[in-house]
Amino acid sequence: MGFFSRLFEGMKKTKKSFGEKLKYIFTGNDIDEDFYEELEFVLVSSDIGVETTEYIIDELRERAKKNKVKKTEDCKHLLKEILVDILSQNKPEKLGSPCVIMVLGVNGVGKTTTIGKLAKKFTDEGKKVVLAAADTFRAAASDQLEVWANRAKVKVVTNEHGVDPAAVVYDSIQAAKARNADVLLIDTAGRLHNKAVLMEELKKISRVVNKEYPEAEYHKMVIVDGATGQNAISQVELFNEAVELTDVSITKLDGTSKGGFLISLAKDFDLAIRYVGVGETADDLLDFDPKEFVDAIL
Repeated sequence: MGFFSRLFEGMKKTKKSFGEKLKYIFTGNDIDEDFYEELEFVLVSSDIGVETTEYIIDELRERAKKNKVKKTEDCKHLLKEILVDILSQNKPEKLGSPCVIMVLGVNGVGKTTTIGKLAKKFTDEGKKVVLAAADTFRAAASDQLEVWANRAKVKVVTNEHGVDPAAVVYDSIQAAKARNADVLLIDTAGRLHNKAVLMEELKKISRVVNKEYPEAEYHKMVIVDGATGQNAISQVELFNEAVELTDVSITKLDGTSKGGFLISLAKDFDLAIRYVGVGETADDLLDFDPKEFVDAIL
């Protein structure tokens, strides 16, 4: 199954929620205020935030006027252009070598699974990969990461439960250097019941990376669960305040109708949307493509 086919299949629920509603708006009638009000309702009800929706409506009005568009059916391609523009404003650059990707996110979003999928993806591309099991709070995290490491046949650096995560990262950097690795993937804890402690841990890990591996390209990528919709925005804000995120990736988009929140995410944050997960297998972690995404939901 090709890239677009996997994405289209994975986005079926969002398309049904979002795209199907739009069918009843782009009917070929004259553009009037009722059209814009109905479109605003559909956008907000499809998990696109209020501020982003207002921006989209204002932009659509302006483009329709500029292009002398009079009929609603002729507005659909303008809406697509606007959504693609929003999603393209922070397009991710190709990863360099060596690079470090610290993976963050709350418990249950799929951080460790995403790291495992990335390990396979990178090794399939011929890259040398090292994994750092820096979630020393959750007892099963290291075991889970070792399973993925064995599948991808890559080195994983672990330590005892409760050990300082920054110490694991330090050891992982030395291992990455010794192996001349292209990518170091760092798994981190996601507990939020003691938010201040977690954020300090993440800041300390960042200090270690910056000090011990200055030659590496450093990415701080937050993972959000697509099923949480607009609630994911507050999670991104939280981690961004702590470590100044560079990238975001979304998991479990195949199981939700709330994929529209990606548009708000792209509009609100100076972050590259790098990967989207639309299934259980490693091959279902896809490089994000704005145009393909908009085509899949509209």
